[in-house]
Amino acid sequence: MIDKNHSHQPAAVEADLLHRTIAESPQPPSIEKPTPPNVPDLIPVRMLNEFSYCPRLSYLEWSQGEWADNLHTRQGSFEHRRVDKPTTKNIETATHTEQEEPETDDEPPVEIHARSLMLSAPNEGLLANLDLLELEGNHATPVDYKKGKAPDIPEGAYEPERVQLCAQGLILRENGFQCESGILYFAASKKRVTIVFDDDLIARTRQLATEMRQMAANAILPAPLEDSPKCPGCSLVGICLPDEINLLQQHDSNQRTAPKPRRLVPANDNALPLYLQDYGLSLKKSGEQLIVSKKKETLQSIRLLDVSQVSLFGNIYVTEPAVRELLSRNIPICHFSYGGWFYGITTGLIHKNVELRASQFAIAARPDLSLKFAKSFVTGKIKNCRTLLRRHLPENEKKKVLNRIDNVEAKIDTVDSIDSLLGLEGMAAKIYFAAFATLLKGNCNFSLENRNRRPPADPVNAMLSFLYAILTKELTVTIQAVGLDPMCGLYHQPRYGKPSLALDLAEEFRSIIVDSTVLMLVNNNEVNEESFITRAGSVAMTNAGRKAVLAAFERRMQTEVTHPVFGYRISYRRILEVQSRLLARTISGELDQYPTFFTR
Repeated sequence: MIDKNHSHQPAAVEADLLHRTIAESPQPPSIEKPTPPNVPDLIPVRMLNEFSYCPRLSYLEWSQGEWADNLHTRQGSFEHRRVDKPTTKNIETATHTEQEEPETDDEPPVEIHARSLMLSAPNEGLLANLDLLELEGNHATPVDYKKGKAPDIPEGAYEPERVQLCAQGLILRENGFQCESGILYFAASKKRVTIVFDDDLIARTRQLATEMRQMAANAILPAPLEDSPKCPGCSLVGICLPDEINLLQQHDSNQRTAPKPRRLVPANDNALPLYLQDYGLSLKKSGEQLIVSKKKETLQSIRLLDVSQVSLFGNIYVTEPAVRELLSRNIPICHFSYGGWFYGITTGLIHKNVELRASQFAIAARPDLSLKFAKSFVTGKIKNCRTLLRRHLPENEKKKVLNRIDNVEAKIDTVDSIDSLLGLEGMAAKIYFAAFATLLKGNCNFSLENRNRRPPADPVNAMLSFLYAILTKELTVTIQAVGLDPMCGLYHQPRYGKPSLALDLAEEFRSIIVDSTVLMLVNNNEVNEESFITRAGSVAMTNAGRKAVLAAFERRMQTEVTHPVFGYRISYRRILEVQSRLLARTISGELDQYPTFFTR
């Protein structure tokens, strides 16, 4: 790679030599290549690698701006840590020794090693950030680093890697260099594999680039791979949901041949929300940790890796370095009033998936289309309310109550407007809460005469309203991360400051997450009269009461349940993400019907 015995020229001279070599090299004839509308002129060669590996993966990353880390991507970043440092003042060079100098007045050829060099080829329509470029005179050899082992196949490497390297060679040729081959360096086996840029490989590379442009111009997400061994190691598998989409699409077409979905994402998330509610708390960053303190006394240290979001209740001071670090890690900061009113979120830049939000707005503007989604939300809500009552009501009361709820649900398909649907939802809610009140059996006097809020008039309503706000926060964070606009609802009508789409998706989870949590808090005596304060006819929670309620809510969110459609067990928090992504797939047109989540 680099001969340390060779002498080094000054950095400024070396950089000027490299730039002059690129600028003064003869240019090849122009290649006429029409560019489809709304498609970038230059394709990153890394995306060409992804397209060869899986077209759906490249579309998610390039066209929709999706990205997620996993062990493989982090290992790759680690192996690239040296070549990712651009050569500026440190271009490594080597010159011939005096004994090797030719007996001419010409300047001897100079060998240059340039790291992390960005080059483009407008005629080819390609862009690359070369890991390492070895130059000797006008002859260039790109070197691309790979974290794994060199495969034992005749070609020396799989097609995605060979295409990516060949694309780099085409870029170098367009910039005037002689480039007949490249090198793949496999870090795990510490082996250099030479890839010759023959006519077949060049033709295949240009063909894939043309197909990738057409894919982007069509703006249609390619179909997922079917039961592919590529999927388990893909960092975007939790976003792509290949097995789930294939199963649902075959269900929509009345086909039953799709295999049972594999659980390709963890059942639970190790990172959890951080709740701060005591007056006078401050949050700052120290290294890789968040420090919670009060009056300069450190109360708690939390690793940033263990934090999924930060929720602030009331006046909590957060330092600018902490805010910046949280935003850089895509960890949202959620703001609540001291009483639990959800005000908003501090996040980084908005998701890049513009085409998904455009589809969402188009559906929201069409009452006939949005009604279809609204019916799914309300159906899921009523089914889950029925399930909770079926599990807890005495046998002598169960049949009558469930029949009344079934009668309301049966009318959903006949409604032709959002207003009519709201009426049915209200009827079902009245039946449900009347029965739910009879399930509260704690030692303390907790009763629920009716559902009320703003302000809640009793402890049960205080807990329900508070946890509905927390659930809405969870879904707002998730929906925004998926790429949808949480403010533009399909059932709840848009209103200033109201996360309408989050409220839409919350409908099917209110009873099985929030109401179930409140039932557990009361019946297990985890809260009592001292957990609440009554003032001027309204009820609020004390600090101790709120901590008990939040702890119970988090236990519920971490509970693993079997998904009724896919058959694997995941936590409720993970289910919120899966359902949000399925909603996005339905909005984008990949699925015909939003698959409502309801427990058995």
